[in-house]
Amino acid sequence: MSRLFISAAHKSSGKTTVCIGLCAALRTRGEVVQPFKKGPDYIDPLWLGLAAGRPCYNLDAYLMGAEEIRAQVARTMRGATLGLIEGNKGLYDGLDLEGSNSNAAMAALLGTPVVLVIDARGMTRGIAPLILGYQAFDRNIRIAGVILNQLGGSRHEAKLRAVIEHYTGVPVLGAIQHDERLTIVERHLGLVPSNEAQGARDRIDAIAAHIAAQVDLERLLVIARQAAPLQAGEPAPGAAGGAPVRIGIARDAAFGFYYPGDLDALRAAGAELVSFDALHAEHLPKIDGLFIGGGFPETHMDALAANASLRGELRDAIEAGLPAYAECGGLMYLARGIEWHGRRAGMVGVIPADIVMHSRPVGRGYVHLRETGRGPWPRPHPSHAALIHAHEFHYSSVENLAPGVEFAYEVERGHGIDGRHDGIVHKNLLASYAHLRDVAGNPWARRFVDFVRSCHHVAG
Repeated sequence: MSRLFISAAHKSSGKTTVCIGLCAALRTRGEVVQPFKKGPDYIDPLWLGLAAGRPCYNLDAYLMGAEEIRAQVARTMRGATLGLIEGNKGLYDGLDLEGSNSNAAMAALLGTPVVLVIDARGMTRGIAPLILGYQAFDRNIRIAGVILNQLGGSRHEAKLRAVIEHYTGVPVLGAIQHDERLTIVERHLGLVPSNEAQGARDRIDAIAAHIAAQVDLERLLVIARQAAPLQAGEPAPGAAGGAPVRIGIARDAAFGFYYPGDLDALRAAGAELVSFDALHAEHLPKIDGLFIGGGFPETHMDALAANASLRGELRDAIEAGLPAYAECGGLMYLARGIEWHGRRAGMVGVIPADIVMHSRPVGRGYVHLRETGRGPWPRPHPSHAALIHAHEFHYSSVENLAPGVEFAYEVERGHGIDGRHDGIVHKNLLASYAHLRDVAGNPWARRFVDFVRSCHHVAG
């Protein structure tokens, strides 16, 4: 299984743009590229998946065990000729002193050679001790080459190549000149998601052309073939027993934050996923349950508000007991309204609260949630751990929440709704700021599908 781990010396080095270009350029050459993204992230994977033509899967050492990560990569790479893993932050950055959650640790776990993307603006001879330090810091990591980024011209490139060749012996696999046309517009949570960027396909094609012209793709493929063998991994679980259920999923420019692994788990649990457009669909499809993930409803609040027909049907269906799950942006949409930049737009109104956007993050990072027992989903078995690890990133807060609201979670780490609680429960709705991952320690997809099935059975 050929694989590359693309990392950087520090965040904002341009590695995501490089990875997008590599996925598309190698795909054009006939490679079947399977992209992965380390850590919790929705936006980069949307771009990587669009560039590669295959869904991008997240690998998160904080939420997943080592064997689970290996199995995920091996299973997902079936049918692919190349795995491309994009790191987050810098190569050695992590949550603890030992770097157990770092990109380097994951590259070692997966036996994958590392290609380091270096933002070389303003650098000449100083690039040598940087590379030498990264080589020496952890001898278990193989830095197989570097891609120089943001270069100031051919003279700058020649100087850097001479220094690196003389002092380090590390191959220079690419030298990318600074070009504003390669920039993808950024927003407060990172790159603008590809599901709403105008001309995303054209932008990817342009990036791919620049990468193909300035990176030695053939040498990259040679390095990728040197990755250590991976265990085959367990096959993906088959469809669960029980009657199938139809779960509606809002998938449009406002809502696009869904982990492919979670969608796989929902299908494996017996759900047929039915997409609908919250911006334009006048009516809900025929469904037994509802899932509204995260996104940027604030940037589309006028269009969401204008679709009064769908908002009314959603409100009536949830009030009538439709099983529903909403994360972050979905929670915002189901509240009374969203206030942003001094303007307000009315939303669905099922959650008795208002949403206010802020200029700085309200909650960001990993969260620990203790189940209160008041959530609507039954535990899969009595020994199921009541502590859930998840993540959040939101610039909004819940204001004017009606008294007496029940919560599914107590927050032990993170912010959630108010720093102490998350997971608003209303009838058969669970709405939280936390984003869950369906992993071995938290099989939320099966719990939700089982709950939908039980409600459907009762209703039937």
